[in-house]
Amino acid sequence: MAVLTVTEVHAAGGAPRLWRKRTMRGLTALLLPAALLLLWWTASDRGWLAEQILPHPVYVFEALRDMLASGDLVYHVGVSLRRVLIGFAIGACLGLALGIAMGLSERVEDYVKPLFLAFAQIPTLGWIPLLMLLVGIGETLKIIVITKGALVPMTLNTFAGIRNVSPRYLEVADALRFTRWQRLRLVILPAAIPFVFTGIRYGLTHAWTSLVGVELLASSEGLGYLLVWGRQMFWLDTVIIAMLAIGVVGFIMDGGLNRTERLIQRWKRSEI
Repeated sequence: MAVLTVTEVHAAGGAPRLWRKRTMRGLTALLLPAALLLLWWTASDRGWLAEQILPHPVYVFEALRDMLASGDLVYHVGVSLRRVLIGFAIGACLGLALGIAMGLSERVEDYVKPLFLAFAQIPTLGWIPLLMLLVGIGETLKIIVITKGALVPMTLNTFAGIRNVSPRYLEVADALRFTRWQRLRLVILPAAIPFVFTGIRYGLTHAWTSLVGVELLASSEGLGYLLVWGRQMFWLDTVIIAMLAIGVVGFIMDGGLNRTERLIQRWKRSEI
């Protein structure tokens, strides 16, 4: 007869508890959206607001079904995702490199950081009029705006992560006579991972909101354009659908990054 160890008993009993806890948290997170939907439905049924101001949820769901069936919504979501992924990848890579350079070298920090902080204070959308004159209103404008949105949080968080590495880690690296590359690869970057992932999450959030902003002003495709088009045609169901799509896609991307960060942190702990 097999005998379970204490660890196996705890693991067997802990899995259902963990599943119940996650289920309860998921249900709790749905309470507020459900309450808002109920309030919206009640307000529409009782005529608290005119349909021209707030369409009935049934009309919105029907419009959503039609846009999914025709492929229009999927197309605009795909356009926005492609733009944000390209711009975010560029901004994240540049921000990582710049943050590491400023974090490792006080001379680079002295030269670059004051100008960078001044650059960061200008809202991303504030650059659009100048960029329109320089590069027009095509895809290049959108990629640059998204890149700037991701660059600032990625740089600042990477810089903070490099500068907050524990001196004890650096002392161990010195004792082992690590080269500069080994210090960076084996000590500094692993210790800075939480800060870097914070920069990635904030960078992706800023990139997504910057994308929607620039699409509102200069685009004929994407979710931002869908918002403008719905407002111009006074199709408020389309406006609501675009808003929901923006929120859902942003939520999914942030959740994916959060899960990736937890997996990496779990891997680091298992390695230790």
